[in-house]
This record gives sequence, C-alpha cells and structure tokens, in this order.
Amino acid sequence: MLASVSRRRSLAALAALGSTLGVGPALAQLRVDVTGVGGTRRPIAIVDFRDESKSPQPIAAIVRADLERSGLFRSVDASGALSETSSPVWPDWRARQAETLVAGSVTRLADGRLDVRFKLWDVYKGAELIGQAQAVHPDDARLAAHRIADAIYEKLMEERGVFATRMAYVTKAGSRYSLVVADADGEGAKVALTSPEPIISPAWAPNGRELAYVSFESRKATVRIQDVLTGQRRVLADFRGTNSAPAWSPDGQQLALSLSREGGTQLFVINRDGSGLRRLTQTGAIDTEACYSPDGSKIYFVSDRGGGPQVYRMPASGGAAERVTFSGSYNISPAVSPDGRTLTYISRINGAFRLSVMDLSTGQSQQISESTDDESPAFAPNGKLIVYATRAGGKEVLMTTTLDGKIKTPLLVTLVEVREPTWGPFTR
Repeated sequence: MLASVSRRRSLAALAALGSTLGVGPALAQLRVDVTGVGGTRRPIAIVDFRDESKSPQPIAAIVRADLERSGLFRSVDASGALSETSSPVWPDWRARQAETLVAGSVTRLADGRLDVRFKLWDVYKGAELIGQAQAVHPDDARLAAHRIADAIYEKLMEERGVFATRMAYVTKAGSRYSLVVADADGEGAKVALTSPEPIISPAWAPNGRELAYVSFESRKATVRIQDVLTGQRRVLADFRGTNSAPAWSPDGQQLALSLSREGGTQLFVINRDGSGLRRLTQTGAIDTEACYSPDGSKIYFVSDRGGGPQVYRMPASGGAAERVTFSGSYNISPAVSPDGRTLTYISRINGAFRLSVMDLSTGQSQQISESTDDESPAFAPNGKLIVYATRAGGKEVLMTTTLDGKIKTPLLVTLVEVREPTWGPFTR
C-alpha cells in the first residue's frame, strides 16, 4: 500500500493516503528560535514568578516562549525580584526599554493545588492592565502558563491567543506509529494511540474532544474516531476499497471522506454516527483531501480532473466545482483560515514541496517558505499562524509561520519522522 510513502508522494499518484510519520523526543522549546524579520515586535519583560519552584513547570519561561513564538513580542531583561503584589519602579523598567511588564507568584494550597497569579502592567503609563488568579492541579501547571500567555496576548493584541490550544500529529519510531496530542508549543505530548500499522490524516473535531484519522490496523485503510480524553474509539468508515482523508464539518455533525467503494476515489459525506452516507463528486478523476470553509457552505479539495493535482471548490452539498489554484502544475493539501479569507496549501516548485498561501478574494498566491520538503499545513484557530511539517538541517521539524512567511519558529524538532500536524480548536 501507499503507507510507506509521504502524503505528497502518494498524491503525486493521487492515491490519497498520506504520509508515514515519526516519533521521538522533542527538543525543549523554552528557548525560541525565531527566524525572519517581521513587523516591530513589542518589548515585554516577564519576571520569574515568586516561588515558581513550587510548580513542576517554569511558568514565566513558558509564558515568554509562547509570546515570542507568536512573532509579535520580544523578551527584554527581566532580572530581579518582583511579584504581582509589588510596586514596580517604573524608571528602571523604562530604562530596560520594556513597554509592558509581567510578574506573578505560585502558592501551594492546602488541597495540593497551585494558586497561580499574575499582573500585566503598562510600563510607560505605570498602570495595571490586567490581573488574574487560577487554582490548578500541579499536572496543569503548563496549561496555567499557556492561559496566562493567552490573557496577555488578548489584552495587548485585542484578539484571542492560541497558546492553550492543542495540536495532534503522527510520529514513527522504527516500525511503531503513534498519534500524539500536545500543547500548541509542541510540549506536554501524550500518546493517544500506538500501532504497528500506519496512522495518517488526523483531524480535530470542532468540540476539541475527538480526533478522526485513518488507521491501517485492519490491514486496509479505515476511518476511525477517537475520544481524546477517554481513549474510546469507533470505526466510522470501513467500506470496500480505501477509506481516507476525513474532514469535519464546522458544526461537527458530518465528515467529508475520500472513498473508493464505487471505483476510483471520490468525495462522500457521512454523519458523525456513520449514517447517511452520500456521494458528493461524480467524476472519473481522483478527488481527495477535502476541507470545509468556516461557514460550512463550501468544500475545498484536491483533484486531478485537469490532468494534475489542483485545488478545487464546490458547494458542501455537492454540485459543480471550480478550480482555485492555477500557479504551477501541482498543488495539494488545502486548508482554509478561520475567517475564510486565506487558503494555504503545498506547491511543487522545481521539484521542491513548499508552503504557499492565497488571498481567496483576489486569487493572488505567494510561496512563503524556502524549504524543500513541506507537508500538511493547518491554521491556528485564530488564523494568525500556520503549522506545517518540514525538514531542516537533517531533522524532522514542526514549524509555525506567520501568514506572510516572515516569522518562522520550530515547535518540535526530532531525528525521526514527524508528520501531519493539525491544530485544535479553542476549547480549553
């Protein structure tokens, strides 16, 4: 089967079954390597939290890394003792060229939980902007730090942060495949499923509790749904032939699939309980890799009906399709931004597989990576970042980038295969 080759190579033949993926330890991401030059990054000082040693996680360092990873902030010297109950000496912080200042504390409560508090100040105004407290189990200390970063981001940028969201991706170590769920920074990884057979095409449900994916454990490609919290799994599609490329509708009630049950590979839609299977495309081409528009009215997909793989768009109920990508002869793996304005996809350019984006209102596209082995782009739920898999320096990397490609940050760096990241929704 095509389980031994990557998504882009399987799609070169448009067999629609995706990539082999890898497993391995990540390099710690408390030091963020931001590459590229974007707009002005806002200088922020984040002081180590008082009594942070009571937490199993370095709260301040996680907050710093989250904000730097967004490409919108840069950390400045934050040495010194300070907490949320302190009165900062504003001239000192202005001398460090900090625009904003964060300080906090960690206290262990009698029931074993951690009381994590912080304040954000405007250094030039000498004014408090926000203050919050949360009591969490020690196992959730990392989540608490991500929530703090989200609160800071939202206050300063006036839009939701994505640091407390999750990602899923597939890894492969030797002959073992794993479906992994991790924080949005690639850390805190937990294995949701392991198998000696390939696992491909994970897709988050809008409820943030479930993942749909393709499993080969029954020696054929079947689509399964798994509850991430309980581990409970069920088979959604096990029809004759190949069952692949699940994509959730925005309301979570249906999934689009690629099935070869009637000959060739065509798009179908099925209810989340496995009922109501209905064929969407009626061509002699291979149609695959569906994704819904945010309002659920359209489906974007890949088809070779024009002679080579290109991205097309049609009503979600089926009907006439229109071609979307025209630059180059090979464009695959579409994903639409949460606001419906931008399409990201993978283009083959002179033999290199590179990340591209398109303004859907104008049809203008641009290549935003210079690497040669990009795969599987997915948008953050706020639409400000794209995560994708690539290779850099001989290592497997999950990379995030801004939509203009100017700021790139590695999340997960391993020596083995890692593929098909998918960014979860706002749920935590």
